[in-house]
Amino acid sequence: MTQREFDDGDEDDVPEWADHVMATVANEVKRRRKEIGWSAQQLSDRCKDIGHPIPRNVIANMESGRRTNLPLVDVIVLAEALWTSPICLIYPVGYVPEVQRLPLQERIPPWEALLWFSAHDDAGLDDHEMLHQQRQHISALSRAESAMASEGYARHTVETEKDPVRRTEAQRAHAVFAERVSQAKESLREARSYISSHSGLLPYLPPELADIDPPDTDEEDDI
Repeated sequence: MTQREFDDGDEDDVPEWADHVMATVANEVKRRRKEIGWSAQQLSDRCKDIGHPIPRNVIANMESGRRTNLPLVDVIVLAEALWTSPICLIYPVGYVPEVQRLPLQERIPPWEALLWFSAHDDAGLDDHEMLHQQRQHISALSRAESAMASEGYARHTVETEKDPVRRTEAQRAHAVFAERVSQAKESLREARSYISSHSGLLPYLPPELADIDPPDTDEEDDI
């Protein structure tokens, strides 16, 4: 699994790139395992407990570079076993200076590769707008739920507070949070409209926000 000098445009670099990816994962698995203080057998036992056994000798062969393949399912389970993320095994930011993202490409900082892999750097993706709208939905839903909770507390204070000054403060706070709820709902409507119109799967909405989606206007024809 030794990586030779990169030769731009050399098709023979393709298998070396695969070796590079496997070696990076194997080295990070070994580093994490030793950091935790586990033997290869203990890591194997942990994988078995998760539900996807990886024998000790397979782990040892991987770490020594004798294993010739590395299934994605193994990477996922090894990451869970080592209390990390699969992407942190593939692109271990902070532990390697650079990685080769794809065959026939120059090496780049692992952080850049991680952003690409996780679709955070989505400018070149055909479906980047769908990703953007899904992220907008997640953010708007969080804002809406937070503002609704604060609005409810402020409304309760308005209804129960006896002191006029505090009641006035609560009324102002209620108006602020109500406006935040309205803005977050509008963002949710925009995101859900785009997702629906582009045949995407609409994310879950809690019952208290069910009014965001338009009512089903389809009616059966009278017979």
